[in-house]
Amino acid sequence: MQIFLVEDNHDLARNIFEFFEQRKHVIDFASDGLTGIRLALNQKYDVIVLDVMLPGINGLQFCQQFRQEAKNDTPILMLTALDTEQDKLKGFSAGTDDYLVKPFSLRELEARLTALLRRSRHHVVEKKLVVADLEYSPATMELTRGGQSLYLKPVPRKILVFLMENSHRVVTRQEIEQEVWQDTTPESEVLRAHVYAIRNEVDKNRPVKLLHTIHGVGYRLAEF
Repeated sequence: MQIFLVEDNHDLARNIFEFFEQRKHVIDFASDGLTGIRLALNQKYDVIVLDVMLPGINGLQFCQQFRQEAKNDTPILMLTALDTEQDKLKGFSAGTDDYLVKPFSLRELEARLTALLRRSRHHVVEKKLVVADLEYSPATMELTRGGQSLYLKPVPRKILVFLMENSHRVVTRQEIEQEVWQDTTPESEVLRAHVYAIRNEVDKNRPVKLLHTIHGVGYRLAEF
């Protein structure tokens, strides 16, 4: 696994570095956000481990810029001492894929990174997906509605793709959580925040709504 660590606490960074090197992983390191974003945009890594409180630009700003400018969906795990639900929602909104609160076990960090990498490589769809005038091309990751380009961060895009693949039926919350997070069940508000992001991008200001909430069950993506 090729890991990029962006962390300004040198003692913690040294512990993480030594742990993963001993397990034969390749790890690069930056101690500030500006150096980190430059390297992340110019190198290809399997996963990025990102502290929130960084000099230069913070982890949330790093994450937002990376998701806007990178030409790949490299998974990001965010490290932080901030553990409120609102803090976590800010991280997911910025584009992180997972969240680990300090202090943490290095073995748990390794397990979470392995799971992120497995999910990022899982279930590659080759055929273009079409629901009404909404189209998604897996080859180019281009998402359009009515010919207009749309933008979603990686996690809401994964959810949307899953809904498009299953547009003939209602998809339960549990199915979405299993598809996107597998055995790591997110907090209750996390899926709702991602669905809001999808609805805001796909359906906002459009007369025909495609994303429908089936109360008490889940969601359906369809023209009616």
